[in-house]
Amino acid sequence: MKCGIGLVRRLAKANRLALALFIVVLGSCQTGTKDPNPFDWQGHRGARGEAPENTTAGMIRALQEGVRTLEMDVVISKDSVVLLSHEPYFNKDICSPPGGQTWADTVDLNIFHFEFDQIALIDCGSKPYDRFPAQEHFFAAKPSLIEVISEAEESAIMMNRDEPSYNIEIKSRPEWDNIYHPSVEVYCDLVLETTAKASLGDRLIIQSFDGRALQYIHEQYPQIRLAYLTEDGERSAAEQIKALGFVPEIYSCDFKLLNEMDVKNLKTSGMKVIPWTVNEIEDAERLRDWGVDGLITDYPARMLSAIGRF
Repeated sequence: MKCGIGLVRRLAKANRLALALFIVVLGSCQTGTKDPNPFDWQGHRGARGEAPENTTAGMIRALQEGVRTLEMDVVISKDSVVLLSHEPYFNKDICSPPGGQTWADTVDLNIFHFEFDQIALIDCGSKPYDRFPAQEHFFAAKPSLIEVISEAEESAIMMNRDEPSYNIEIKSRPEWDNIYHPSVEVYCDLVLETTAKASLGDRLIIQSFDGRALQYIHEQYPQIRLAYLTEDGERSAAEQIKALGFVPEIYSCDFKLLNEMDVKNLKTSGMKVIPWTVNEIEDAERLRDWGVDGLITDYPARMLSAIGRF
């Protein structure tokens, strides 16, 4: 049962974004017993197979389909707004400039060179995407992180479902420092200053392929849960974690790199195992049989209807 729903609806009519900080405290009003270790279905970039990636609408779609965690990528604008985008530039495969124009080959597409008000004019949802032919298309700008959290928290209440968790990827690379994003320290600080406004507690996970980002957060924000992203097929998981310098809460690799013994060893080392990006039912069933703690998928509707939530 939820409390405060009537108040939420009245406030929503007045100002949806102003609702953000109020929405997140309503979790304390919930009653009932939750499974302490539910299987963690994560919607990759929202529900990328069904709705434009890293958009508010895609995240809400994933919630409707029953995911526990919203997986997303964040970058930084010129005016230091944290916003959703897989690349730190406008990907011409999915984005179009205002007015249906086309970009010249020489145009600057670096998001770090644009202020957020300018970014809001770029359509990254209407363009057909060959990789996902069933994906719906509509105008969708790259949203700010706080907007997505606000909308997701409100939608969870309206759906009478548990609040979601957020798996947020920092897209830093050493060669991109101060070109596509600020220093890795500033990048991490901006993301965590934004999420702190929402008081997500243990519903927040920060993930990255960049060990520098994970090491910095581990040292400066020890309360934050961290996921080590990897597609390294050359080193063993043990070698990767040794190089990282600490044991993160989650080991998240390309699912093709895993075998049953890997899963057992990683879990014995104290980590949860949540591989990406699993889109075939047969693969998902095998990985669950091996004991993974969750899966990241582009198709949450397909997966949850075939396999079940738990």
